[in-house]
Amino acid sequence: MTAHSQAAPPPPRRRSRRALAPLTVVSALVATAALTGCGQQRDDNVYTLLNSSTDESYHRWDGDTLARCSKQLGVTIEQQSVPAPQVMTKALRMASSKSLPDIVQFDGSEMPTFAETGGLMDLEKLGVSTEDIPQGILEYGSYDGTYYGAARTVNTLALFYNKDILDKAGLEVPTTWDEMRETAKKLTQGSQYGIALSAGGAEDGVYQFTPFMWSNGGDETDLDSPEVVQALDYWKALIGDGSLSKSTVNWTQADVNDQFMAGNAAMMINGPWQVETLNTKKDLNWGIAQIPVPQKGDDSVGPLGGGMLTIPDIGDTEREKMSARIITCMTSEQEEITYALNSWMIPANQKAADTWREKVPELSSLADQVATARSRTAKLGAGWSSVSLALQSAFQAALTGQDSEAVLKKAQQRLESGN
Repeated sequence: MTAHSQAAPPPPRRRSRRALAPLTVVSALVATAALTGCGQQRDDNVYTLLNSSTDESYHRWDGDTLARCSKQLGVTIEQQSVPAPQVMTKALRMASSKSLPDIVQFDGSEMPTFAETGGLMDLEKLGVSTEDIPQGILEYGSYDGTYYGAARTVNTLALFYNKDILDKAGLEVPTTWDEMRETAKKLTQGSQYGIALSAGGAEDGVYQFTPFMWSNGGDETDLDSPEVVQALDYWKALIGDGSLSKSTVNWTQADVNDQFMAGNAAMMINGPWQVETLNTKKDLNWGIAQIPVPQKGDDSVGPLGGGMLTIPDIGDTEREKMSARIITCMTSEQEEITYALNSWMIPANQKAADTWREKVPELSSLADQVATARSRTAKLGAGWSSVSLALQSAFQAALTGQDSEAVLKKAQQRLESGN
């Protein structure tokens, strides 16, 4: 597959997941900042956005967006970029020193942790519109019914496949679990595995497990249910067949992409952030489809991912109103389309997403997957981090030989006891 090309491909983007700071620490630091007020002397015409756009291309794309919005609004908008795992800790330090930026772009899984403390502003009250935002994305940016985080683009997972390998084998793209298992078996030969996915002991692995858990009717509030056990047993079956490498327990999503690009896997579960890297290998003829489901007719329910633009409570209403105007500019239809075409993500605004789909029809499966996708934190808010840790331990144990039902029962007990 060839799509939106770059004049000079930047270094491959390595997707990283973030470790959440303990809620008690977040609460204490944000509360201290709120009680003591703004504290920082700010330039009336200069606004700051903290994000994780440390990659050259992403930093440049964000810079271009901010330059256009600066011109439109008559202010200067500067970005401070730190590695993704450092956004939360950086925001906490700035809260403690009363020097919070005007806007913070958190990962969607982190936003509820900060929102739960009362440290974020209600975007709707500040004038940020939710019109044309699909319900799932609206919930992704909300905590306890309040809209705190505006997405420009979102992402999810999909099934990537090597067209040449499948065509040579005379196989169709699988749509159900049984089909994927049989297809993966047939495509496993020599050093080539049928499929690759991330089951590493970090959020990457949990992110990749959710579509199997959710599409099978499982839920993060009941980890030892038969539906979750079946999903984990399905992963075990792929390893048992020899179709999935045992090394999957050590792989990040970037590692999975490396295996696919090297020809060591005929299919993989991954996300659109890998497209830029995939397109650097010109002879790689790849396609994309929704993640297979347990039975025909089931919804393929994947996780929503992506950054959320939030406004910290800095105690200055006028600045917060301007920050809302900045977010409105950044999430306008044209800005979302431009950013999505650069980054291979999917616009959050439905009208923008429809235009994007017309421009890159080869990626329309991603838009279909987003339509049924779920927020990891919609049900549990900041409690998702505990579920994630419990799941990481569970499937690491199961995929290295332990019983799925036993490890998931232990995980559920761990959550219920608070340990």
